[in-house]
Amino acid sequence: MTSRIDPLTLEVVELIGTIVARYHEEYEEAAAKHALTGAQARVLSLLSRAPTPMRRLAQQLKCEPSNVTGIVDRLEARGLAERRLDPADRRVKLAAATEAGRETSAQLRGSLDFAREPLAELSDEERTVLRDLLKRVLGDVS
Repeated sequence: MTSRIDPLTLEVVELIGTIVARYHEEYEEAAAKHALTGAQARVLSLLSRAPTPMRRLAQQLKCEPSNVTGIVDRLEARGLAERRLDPADRRVKLAAATEAGRETSAQLRGSLDFAREPLAELSDEERTVLRDLLKRVLGDVS
């Protein structure tokens, strides 16, 4: 039995792909302005939210823990991240953003504006509907 996807669904999927590609392009450019790779910027963004075990970072990024170790090493060398022992389990190392790392992450996030103007043209109600629809597509019903 073959599944047929209607033209509207295909168009929506293509539009989502275009948005993702533009986001990644702008994210890489913004990261480069801070002398970071896209992966380093993504890790820094995650660490700016909360200290995180290295293994969980690897899971979130869908990569090998050794890759995360190298990324955190480079962030640490620049004073943007640090390693700490987990107070709940001293066998676990947490990676955390330093104050400089949190500032860099905030500046980077603030410079991402490819969608800011088009979204600003939508009403609060339209942005709320868009957010809720995207959450549903992602399976986040909270």
